[in-house]
Amino acid sequence: MYVIVQVPCYNESQCLPATLAAIPREFPGVDRVEILVIDDGSTDGTSDVAADHGAHHVMQHQRNRGLAAAFLTGIQFCVRQGADIVINTDADGQYAGEDIGKLVDVLVRQEADLVIGNRRPWLNREFSLVKRGLQWFGSKVVSFCLKLDVPDAVSGFRGLTNEVARDLVLVGKFSHTIETLARASANGFRVTSIPIRTNPTTRPSRLFRGIPQFLRRSSHALLRSCLLYWPMRVFGTCTIVCWIIGGLPILRFLILWSMGQGAGHIQSLILGGVLMLFGAGFAGLGFLGELLAGHRKFLEELLVRQRQHDWKQAIHDPESEENSCAGTTYIESYRGRPPRNPPVLVREAHQESEPAIPVMDRASGLLKDSPLHVDAERGEP
Repeated sequence: MYVIVQVPCYNESQCLPATLAAIPREFPGVDRVEILVIDDGSTDGTSDVAADHGAHHVMQHQRNRGLAAAFLTGIQFCVRQGADIVINTDADGQYAGEDIGKLVDVLVRQEADLVIGNRRPWLNREFSLVKRGLQWFGSKVVSFCLKLDVPDAVSGFRGLTNEVARDLVLVGKFSHTIETLARASANGFRVTSIPIRTNPTTRPSRLFRGIPQFLRRSSHALLRSCLLYWPMRVFGTCTIVCWIIGGLPILRFLILWSMGQGAGHIQSLILGGVLMLFGAGFAGLGFLGELLAGHRKFLEELLVRQRQHDWKQAIHDPESEENSCAGTTYIESYRGRPPRNPPVLVREAHQESEPAIPVMDRASGLLKDSPLHVDAERGEP
C-alpha cells in the first residue's frame, strides 16, 4: 500500500516546518509513505522550506491559481505516481498530524472511498459561536442537497482512494471541498466521516476575507455542483413550486368566475399565467441541462481515458514533453528510495541561460576557455 500525504500551501514558510514534522512516516498496513507539497505561487520561499524539512516532492505553480487548482495538481501527481491512497491536509497546522492515521485506517480497511475529518464544529472552541452555527447549518444544507451525511462538509482534512482521485474533476477555483463531495455522491462513491482533533488557530484564514465572502463562495459552489450533476432535480423543483403557486390564483379566479364575480379578479389569472410560464421555462432548462449533463459525462470519459494514456506514457517516457504540466515546476527533494515512477509534472518552459562573461588570462593574454588558450595550456602552437 502506497500513501502520499499532500499539503497545498500559499506563503506558509512559517507554519510549514511544524506541519511537516507532525506528519507520521509509518502507518499499519502501509508499505510506503511520501509527502507532497504544492506551492501555489508563494513569494516567501515556501518551496525551499518544504524541500529542507522532509517533503519528498515539491510542486510549484508559477502564479497563484487558488486552493482548488493546487489540490487538483497534487491529486494528478499522486495518481501518476501510482498512490493507492491520497491524504490532503492544510499547511497551517490546523489539523493534528497524528489523526492522519485514522483516515488511512478507514481507507486501508476499505470501509469508504472518501473519508472526511470531522472537526465537530458545533463543539469546537476554536470557532466563534456564529461560526459554529453557520458551519452546522451549512453542513446540513450540503448533506441534504448532495444526499450525504457529512457533519463537516468544508473540512479540508480528507482521504481519497486511487479510484476517487482518478475520477476527480473540479470546476471552481475557490475550494475543492464541496465539489469533491458532489462528484463522489454523483458517481456513487462511499463517503464517511470520522472525528478528528484540531490545533489552536495561529492566523486568520487566507482563503476568504470574512464570513460573508465564505458564505457567498460556498453557496455558489454548492449551487453550481447541483446544477452540474442534477439539473433536472434543481429545475424540476423550481417548476413544481411555480406551478403550485401559479395554480392557486388561477383556481381562485375560476371559482370566482363560476360564481359570476370573475370580472374584477383578472389580475389573479394574469399572475397565475405568468408563474405557469416560468414553470414551463424551468422545465425546459431542466431537460436542456440533462442533455448537457449527458454530453459532459461523455467528455469526462474521454478525459479519464486520456489521463490513463498519459500515466502509461509517463511510466515509459517520463521525460516526454507530453507529460509536462503548463505553469507548474517540479522540484525533486526526495529522501530515501527513489519514487516508484519518475516525476512527470515537470519543468518550467526552457529558458536560455545568460552568456558567461569572458575572463582574461593575464599570463597568456588570451581569453580563458578559448581554443587558443586551451592549446597554449597544453603547450601546443
